[in-house]
Amino acid sequence: MKYLEEIRKAIECGKPKDTERLIRQALEDGENPAVILEDAMVPAMRTAGEAYRREESDIPKILLAARSMQKGLNILEPILEQDPDRHPGTVILGTVEGDLHDVGKNLVAIMLRSAGFEVIDLGVDVSGRMFQRAIKEHPEAEIVCISSLLTTSMPGMRQIVKQLKRTRGFHMKIMVGGGSITQEFADEIGADAYTTNAVDAVDVAKRFVQHSDS
Repeated sequence: MKYLEEIRKAIECGKPKDTERLIRQALEDGENPAVILEDAMVPAMRTAGEAYRREESDIPKILLAARSMQKGLNILEPILEQDPDRHPGTVILGTVEGDLHDVGKNLVAIMLRSAGFEVIDLGVDVSGRMFQRAIKEHPEAEIVCISSLLTTSMPGMRQIVKQLKRTRGFHMKIMVGGGSITQEFADEIGADAYTTNAVDAVDVAKRFVQHSDS
């Protein structure tokens, strides 16, 4: 338990090397990997994400925190994958065609992975056909997350949502977000949810999965 506060601080302060070192030491001393993740890493990244949402932090700081989080996940994921209870669901994620921005998408991916989701990250500049192919290859996925920062790529998001909704047997929830997106636009194109940040995206994804299981 002595390492948890140090790990939290290392992630919040954006120190990936310290995060990696502390987690390895904690594991060597017999610390439960699930406890490290849930009681230190996730709260730290949530704190960093909420500070960014309140505009009390900036992009370089949140990226360092995210990099620190990813270093920790790289160590813990192979261990935690052995626990089936750590996998609430699968999410397909990508930034729409014509948009090469990935900061927000990457933060969402990291937060989802920290919550135990399997994330199929398609990257940036993702066409509707690429989303459809991923859905066909991963029928177990419950959620598709689509990101767009540029207003010029909003028509592309509209088209992708339309394509997915028309796909035979499509049953997944569609979540959208990004700097150019609003709740009004999300409602207009028929998305199931809109979130403004990675913290909220994880909460919504969890609710979707829990509802599908009930």
